[in-house]
Amino acid sequence: MSKSSSGNASGRKASALNKKVGEFVSQQKGNTYNYRQVSHAIGASTAAQQRNVALLLVEMAFNGDIIEVSPGKYKSPQRGNEAVGTFVRRNNGKNSVVTDNDGETLMIAERNSMHALNGDKVRVNIAAHRRGAEPEAEVIEIIEKKEQTFIGTLKVERHFGYLLTDSKFLATDIFIPKSKLKGGKTGDKAVVRISEWKQDFKNPSGEVIDILGEAGENNAEIHAILAEFGLPYKYPSSVETAANKIEAGITDEEVEKRMDMRDVLTFTIDPADAKDFDDALSFRVLPNGRYEVGVHIADVTHYVKPDGIIDKEAQKRATSVYLVDRVVPMLPEHLCNGICSLRPDEEKLAFSVIFEMDAQARVYNSMIARTVIKSNRRFSYEEAQSVIETGMGDCVEAILALDSMAKQLRKERYEEGSVEFDRAEVKFEISPDGTPLGVFFKVSKDANKLIEEFMLLANKTVASYVGKPKDKKKPKAFVYRIHDVPDAQRLADFSAIARGFGYKVKSSGTPREINRSINRMLAEVKGKGEENYLATLAIRSMAKAIYSTENIGHYGLGFDYYTHFTSPIRRYPDMMVHRLLERYLAGGRSVVVQKLEEQCKHSSEMEQLAASAERASIKYKQVEYMQSHLGETYSGIISGVTEWGLYVELKENLCEGLIPMRDLADDYYDFDEKNHCLVGRRHNHRYRLGDNVDVKVARADLEKKQLDFVLLDDKGLAIKGEDYMGKKASVREALADKSHGKKKRRRK
Repeated sequence: MSKSSSGNASGRKASALNKKVGEFVSQQKGNTYNYRQVSHAIGASTAAQQRNVALLLVEMAFNGDIIEVSPGKYKSPQRGNEAVGTFVRRNNGKNSVVTDNDGETLMIAERNSMHALNGDKVRVNIAAHRRGAEPEAEVIEIIEKKEQTFIGTLKVERHFGYLLTDSKFLATDIFIPKSKLKGGKTGDKAVVRISEWKQDFKNPSGEVIDILGEAGENNAEIHAILAEFGLPYKYPSSVETAANKIEAGITDEEVEKRMDMRDVLTFTIDPADAKDFDDALSFRVLPNGRYEVGVHIADVTHYVKPDGIIDKEAQKRATSVYLVDRVVPMLPEHLCNGICSLRPDEEKLAFSVIFEMDAQARVYNSMIARTVIKSNRRFSYEEAQSVIETGMGDCVEAILALDSMAKQLRKERYEEGSVEFDRAEVKFEISPDGTPLGVFFKVSKDANKLIEEFMLLANKTVASYVGKPKDKKKPKAFVYRIHDVPDAQRLADFSAIARGFGYKVKSSGTPREINRSINRMLAEVKGKGEENYLATLAIRSMAKAIYSTENIGHYGLGFDYYTHFTSPIRRYPDMMVHRLLERYLAGGRSVVVQKLEEQCKHSSEMEQLAASAERASIKYKQVEYMQSHLGETYSGIISGVTEWGLYVELKENLCEGLIPMRDLADDYYDFDEKNHCLVGRRHNHRYRLGDNVDVKVARADLEKKQLDFVLLDDKGLAIKGEDYMGKKASVREALADKSHGKKKRRRK
């Protein structure tokens, strides 16, 4: 075929594709869609066809033919001049509103914001869309104000004070009248509520709600992290009082209602410092030679009644929060560490899943029942690991049999497409006053994996019991733990980065094929310098797992049905599951889905906040730890590339810091977002995601939780620019100072 006829053929194909996509778009009205949905609708089944669809949608959005409401998500431009949505305020001035009807993001200049705050419900007037530009809007009404609290450090003058905020949602300080300081003094860490922000004022006014302590003091800083994410840092005394009145109540009458398993060998395996034991395993050999394995979970909902004061507080919190030096519990201590905790040599009420299994981990029968148990032994993970490794110790027959079955369950799970994420956790050795003395990594061993596999099995069994009823009736409303398929673009980006290190990861194919390729890569990278980096990127390429009443399965685990049943002491969704199970086991009707879905959404949101607070506390301790290592050199890996600089993760302790763009003085660097690198204009030198580099610790800013590094050359010297670069920099600085001086004079 000639080049001309070949070109005509491809042109006709492109034209046909454009027509099909255009027809699909014209029929959507207010619906949103992504390239996968469009591809499926028009029959674009190959990877090349789907890539062309994705590129066409990007081009149509650039031309203003359709609107990109969020990354990769589009809708037809049929909006009116006004919309209602949620205001998103940023301290860098990039404010926006996310519309309620379709989730479109509209940029809002500060002058057009009416001083709306993050989370406020607003009505906006939408400007005409300009080709190639982001859609813009102007706030015309603040419909509903969200109560705003901010964390920061107080500065108190003679007649007033102000809060220097730590927030990414506010660029200005908050003015505080003297009468509203609540005894706060300069240097105190405080929680402040914004009470007013007048239209012609640069700063909002507020009042102090709580004084957390002196800035820099450990408790004050940890409480500030919790408050920053809207998480409680103290327990209401009324809830504690109500909890303290509850008794264990294991009466003969209560035991009569349950399966009595007090004489069956039972034990817990938990971290050495754990106090809330919410799961236990029981084991015995049956007459037929098979094993009976019981997964016993603290029966929290026997004690915490729906809509009571304790339940309402637990529902609001939704989860326990695990920070570097403490746990902020979901339930009062009397319950979580006391009567609900499956402590050894104490009779406890449990909700159990009991399996009949053979040595190859095949499940022949299972049942869900409320039980009464008595744990014979409390193992730490280290103690159980010793039994597995030496074949000696307490409960040796049970632990070795369970370990063997767990390994088989794990092997089968990976064969079915489950992803093997096994990233090292950063832990700190911390002094009594909260000072980090050292960093170490917590590695998951066989004892950890033993517990993990049986908890997964119990969760899957409970979800299947409700979601896949044997009588083929319609499933009743339930709480599922779901995990969507990865975003195609993220997966393709991750595949490209892994390929740069010499590893092959599939970016298309069946979930089983993709996940097996990820598992192969994770196995091959074990023990290498890039292991933690690539494992983290693999996790980031995945969607976030959430709670929902709509079951779509769990992609990462490769399960069609999955829930959370095994940790009701620390997760509210598990309490919801226990209550639903109790209802359905008794033959009760399905609950209202809408209310259940609202609780699922709240729990998912609180889980994300708790995870963010945990990461912030780790980051704070990393920066605090590195304060005593200023000037020291480390090997690291480039973990992030941005327009403002390079993020580097140190191999020795996983601390992450920034090399600011201004400190890359050997050239002018441009940010190549597509290829995740900075490119030097003069020398064409590239700093790419995943590159190995040597750095020196330059700054450790606790207030911003930020480390700054200086890049070193092969000789261990700081990379600096040539003389002419330094001269140019000096001229630029002088001009900047001159310009700044003029601005100051004009303001006067």
